[in-house]
Amino acid sequence: MKKLLHLISLLFLFLTPLFAELKDDIQQIKQIDSQITKINNFLNHQNNIWMKKYSNYQAYQQVSFNLNQTKKEIQALQESPNTLENQTQLNNLKRNLIALQNQKDLLGHYKDAPFKELIEPNELEKTTNVTNPILIINALSRIKKNNEELGNLQKNYETLEENISQLRHKEQLLKNLLALYETSKDKTKIQQICATNYCIFSSINQIYEEIKNTTNALKILENTKNIFATTLQIFSKEIEEVNNHLASQIKSQIIKGITIGVSILILLGIAFFIKLGVRKYIHDNERIYTTNKIINFLNISLIILILLFSYLDNVGYLVTVLGFASAGLAIAMKDLFMSVLGWIVIVVGGSVHAGDRIKVVKEGAVYVGDVLDISILRITLYEDITLTTYTENRRAGRVIFIPNNFVFTTMFSNYTHGGIKTVWDGIDFTITFDSDHAKACHIARECAKKYAKGYTESTRKQFNKLRDRYTFKNTNVEPRVFSLLEQNGIKISVWYLTNAYATLALRSTISSEIIDLILKEENIKIAYPSTTIYEGNKLSSTLPKTNGSIPLT
Repeated sequence: MKKLLHLISLLFLFLTPLFAELKDDIQQIKQIDSQITKINNFLNHQNNIWMKKYSNYQAYQQVSFNLNQTKKEIQALQESPNTLENQTQLNNLKRNLIALQNQKDLLGHYKDAPFKELIEPNELEKTTNVTNPILIINALSRIKKNNEELGNLQKNYETLEENISQLRHKEQLLKNLLALYETSKDKTKIQQICATNYCIFSSINQIYEEIKNTTNALKILENTKNIFATTLQIFSKEIEEVNNHLASQIKSQIIKGITIGVSILILLGIAFFIKLGVRKYIHDNERIYTTNKIINFLNISLIILILLFSYLDNVGYLVTVLGFASAGLAIAMKDLFMSVLGWIVIVVGGSVHAGDRIKVVKEGAVYVGDVLDISILRITLYEDITLTTYTENRRAGRVIFIPNNFVFTTMFSNYTHGGIKTVWDGIDFTITFDSDHAKACHIARECAKKYAKGYTESTRKQFNKLRDRYTFKNTNVEPRVFSLLEQNGIKISVWYLTNAYATLALRSTISSEIIDLILKEENIKIAYPSTTIYEGNKLSSTLPKTNGSIPLT
């Protein structure tokens, strides 16, 4: 019994250090396994595009290998005796061959360059010159797009380096694990423990296989990194060159735009001060309006010329194109060009000015009103209450737009041309044949003189001023009265000068005065259309009796 206890004690003393060493080895294996598991989780993550593409590349290589092996097996079976077993196996291999070929076609993209999409940048667009402010926006967008493309490549490069770093770490851990297996004093016990799925690798052969796979992946990714680094360096320089070129052109266009803007502001300032001078030294509103229109036209023309010569690379080319297109434009835009030409005729000729009262007849429609504005394309007319609106239109207050080309095709009547502010207006009334027509003419003349005296004097002065420009044969401006025989009486027509802008007012005043004075005269009777009705026997007693013969003269 004592000998047995002594033997157990010796065995315990001998095995205690051995179990302690085995426990340390297992702990180190578990630590390495934990680190490898962590690395594998990173490498096999669903967002790790590099390892996904590498996995597809491996799959393509494996499918190609299996495909070649299957072809060899099929060839061997075809050369062997044609037995039922061989025929069945041959059919199965042919089906497998079709499946493998389909898989190879699907993975064909990863045959030679599995990482092409990640390391090759998109082709840069052709650089265009920034020749006007509008293209600045395009240039800024282009710079932003280039920077984003470069940023994506740099991000891909960083993730590639991270994958390589993880693979290197994994390779080192696998080598450490292999060394631990090989240097352990109880290899058999460790392999037995790891064979129970206690460890990641159940045998040394699995470790060797994993080291081989990791080394192959690391080699391919490192070669890819070398190519990618060169590509990224070249692309970075191209992006920098393009962006610097665009930035310099943007700066140039900004300076150019500021210069043009200052020039335009100076032109506007000069035009403003000229207009102030015109208002100060010219007191005729019509001349002020016309001068302002000319200043505006010249100012706009100068601004357009500045912009054209600043932003057109080849002005001669533009002139050539416009020369060829002028014939077609003249036909297609005839009315527009005629309106512009009509505006020039109106402004230079001075036939119509802003503020003039004019009459326009077009296709039977008559419009009388005051000119509000004369633009390049049209005359704006405000329709006032006039005799025309009273007798024909029965409406007023409309704003009429008259194209300037009407000056060539339509009759214009200007009531206030050349500073003349008066027009001749007439009032007609009829008296009976037995009335004192001389007295009626006298009354009409005196009424006209009374109310038109001021207009008569102003017209006389204006005519004297216009003798240098026009030939006047008859400059009589006194009121005129005419007596004319009509079927139903004697028509008295009185004509007088009145304000061109208020003809109806004076017409109403003179008409009322004439009626009041004529009604006071017993020997003057107003003739007007009337009807006499005879009833019953009264007709025979009032008419003279005749024998029906025609009287001889």
